[in-house]
Amino acid sequence: MSAQAVMSSHPFRVADALAVLGAEFAERTVAIDNKGNQIGYRQWGERGPVVVLLHGISSSAASWLPCAQILSQTMRVFAWDAPGYGNSTPLEQAAPRAADYALRLRAWLDALHVTPDVIVGHSLGALMASAYVAEAPATMQPTCLLLLNPAQGYGQPGQEDKSRAVQAQRLATLDQLGIDGMAESRHAHLLRPNATAEERAWVRWNMLRLNDGGYRQAVAMLSGDDIGAYLRKRPASTPARVACGDVDGITPPQGCQALAETFGLPFASVPAAGHASYIDAPAAVAGCIEQAVLPNSRNA
Repeated sequence: MSAQAVMSSHPFRVADALAVLGAEFAERTVAIDNKGNQIGYRQWGERGPVVVLLHGISSSAASWLPCAQILSQTMRVFAWDAPGYGNSTPLEQAAPRAADYALRLRAWLDALHVTPDVIVGHSLGALMASAYVAEAPATMQPTCLLLLNPAQGYGQPGQEDKSRAVQAQRLATLDQLGIDGMAESRHAHLLRPNATAEERAWVRWNMLRLNDGGYRQAVAMLSGDDIGAYLRKRPASTPARVACGDVDGITPPQGCQALAETFGLPFASVPAAGHASYIDAPAAVAGCIEQAVLPNSRNA
């Protein structure tokens, strides 16, 4: 029996996931310019709509594996390691904004010669996805944007004290504990309370692969940016929707639903899922993605 079949037919196990990761969702890199900048990414699926997956501040492309396995049956899945993560070249700015990540996202898609049917931004990735949609030309717009457990940023006017506090707390934790200590102390908070030990170990495995410098840049973006500024520039022709795990304690569902209501977007609750909803409930999140992309797909 193949590793993929084993992973599909049994409760989640990290050993099975790593076998599938290497066989089906292996890391690749692509140059995005002539200056030596590159993006590390993972790809799965041979046909169908193009789905682009953007991870959050404490994660990686690999973390999407359980969800990507389902999507790959009917779609072409591309998951990047954001700049400063994995083997992706960090941004030049010490304190980048989502728009800086979005420029790299566009360069990556150009290098792969793909146009996204749906972009899924999870947590901090939702800020990056929103920034991409705000500026991308019509020919590179997705047919749908899905903001999954979105981080909204602390860069809104009047949030200066909160912004400084979030940045100071995040960086103090990094300085005191390092990447290993953060992974050990924080991994369980991303999942539902009754997550299995293997699911928690999967989140921890991904967190252990964070890069210090890339994480610091991401903290600066989280602290200083505002998702609303980008969503207000979203073309009316690019539909968007919001989904959130119903027991998310990091970006709580009430705040995600309020964001959806502010911008008149559909909102869906993902049952029995915490912040890393695509790990807690990969089939349900895959269903949300399929619902978002299939009616409007260019490539279906």
